[in-house]
Amino acid sequence: MSERPEEPNQPADNDSLLPIDEHVEEGQDAEGRKVRHRGIYLLPNLFTTANLFAGFYAIVNAMSGNYSVAAATIFVAMVLDSLDGRVARLTNTQSAFGAEYDSLSDMVAFGVAPALLAFEWALSGLGSVGLTVAFIYVAGAALRLARFNTQIGKVDKRFFIGLASPAAAGVVAGTVWAFSDFGIKGSNMSFIVALLVALAGMLMVSNIKFYSFKDLDLKGRVPFVAILVVVLAFAVVFSDPPRILLLIFLAYAASGPVQYLLQLRRRKQVE
Repeated sequence: MSERPEEPNQPADNDSLLPIDEHVEEGQDAEGRKVRHRGIYLLPNLFTTANLFAGFYAIVNAMSGNYSVAAATIFVAMVLDSLDGRVARLTNTQSAFGAEYDSLSDMVAFGVAPALLAFEWALSGLGSVGLTVAFIYVAGAALRLARFNTQIGKVDKRFFIGLASPAAAGVVAGTVWAFSDFGIKGSNMSFIVALLVALAGMLMVSNIKFYSFKDLDLKGRVPFVAILVVVLAFAVVFSDPPRILLLIFLAYAASGPVQYLLQLRRRKQVE
């Protein structure tokens, strides 16, 4: 197929210079001429900006030695990250710009911030080894987000291919928060943290499937007991947030490899 040639002295189409998702609405002015109103959706991008700020704030606190605050802020970023997409779907304001902006914010909040937090708390004493481990995590998060963007609409939405970056951040930040909250120095467990951070980075780029929970119906009716379960879950988490959250994210991170090994065992038994 041939492209239509441009007419001579024809000005370039200004729409090609717009952001990839800029929302365009057409209307008419008082004289009946066609007018285009351009812009981006504000509401979901506000949550994304808050997510980005939370990641930045976590970095600042990690560099200042406020490790517990930095780790807790990363978990706040997870809540904000889960809200922006849901708000966009509920208000029908999804856009390509919002998706790209969300990925860039996730890279800061769940890629750079957890790696820097782990490095400042435990890995800096390992020298170049600690720096390499931290970079493995950052690179894993970047590759994970890039692959996720290219797989939208092509894979089963019930599963993530590779550990999601917020879950990996939960493992790293939860570890720092749980132990630093007890006054334990990261230098005393630097090798364990290095293994955990490197493993989280590699799980993000693996082909192991993790349940995404996206097929859960949150709009439909549920039994009354379901509300009681939710209240109980909140009570358990708030009873000891650092340790409970760490256990939750460790269990989720382990669920993928365990399920993968079980599937391999079943295949061998069938053969």
